[in-house]
Amino acid sequence: MDISLICRLFETLPRQGPGNDESTARAFHMIPKLPENPEVLDVGCGSGMQTLALARLCPDARITAVDVHRPVLDALEERAAAAGLADRVRTVQASMDDLPFEKDSFDLIWAEGSIFIMGFEEGLSYWQEYLKDGGYMAVSESAWFTAAPSPEAKGFWAEEYPAIRTEEEYRAVIKACGLDLVGSFRLPDAAWWDDFYRPLETRLEEFAAEYAGDSEAMELVEGVKREIAVYQDHAAEYGYVFFVMRK
Repeated sequence: MDISLICRLFETLPRQGPGNDESTARAFHMIPKLPENPEVLDVGCGSGMQTLALARLCPDARITAVDVHRPVLDALEERAAAAGLADRVRTVQASMDDLPFEKDSFDLIWAEGSIFIMGFEEGLSYWQEYLKDGGYMAVSESAWFTAAPSPEAKGFWAEEYPAIRTEEEYRAVIKACGLDLVGSFRLPDAAWWDDFYRPLETRLEEFAAEYAGDSEAMELVEGVKREIAVYQDHAAEYGYVFFVMRK
């Protein structure tokens, strides 16, 4: 699949994965205390809805938002300026597996719906190198809510993300990576529908019209429609879980 097609489909959405401001706030408030003027790194920030939410939740924070795709960073800069947050939010175009920062630089590392790109264990192991001792990391990741998923859900995830684990398995990985789990919670259905799937359904119609006759684009459209349908039918079996950890 042409990665540029995927970027074109998702880049204008408010979020590139499940999440909402309420869940961002809930995860942030699990952190007992941050130092004054904390340095925050938002990895795989996408459109940056959570970046701006963090800036509002922590008014003295300096936030560095990283993504490999320049158009979403440009849009985030515009929104940060419109919200009066440009002085506290900076963007950096970089890959999440090759971060251009000094080690032990950040008090908080945040990643909503992006760690799957590297893999859960790989992301935790690598990113914590950039976290100060005693610093915090918060990530959301897809997880099984059952040990016996239905054939349809199991088949879908076997194709899309075979590394998906149960919540208990993720907790074991966190411990193995030398991080302390502060807390975790499942994202509500609204975090999937309101700011992700419903805007995505509208975008799919626009995208299909724009790329009519392009077989690869149509394959992408049908694949995303299948993803939405599987979640609609099997939301009780899997979802996203927010994990908040301390180094």
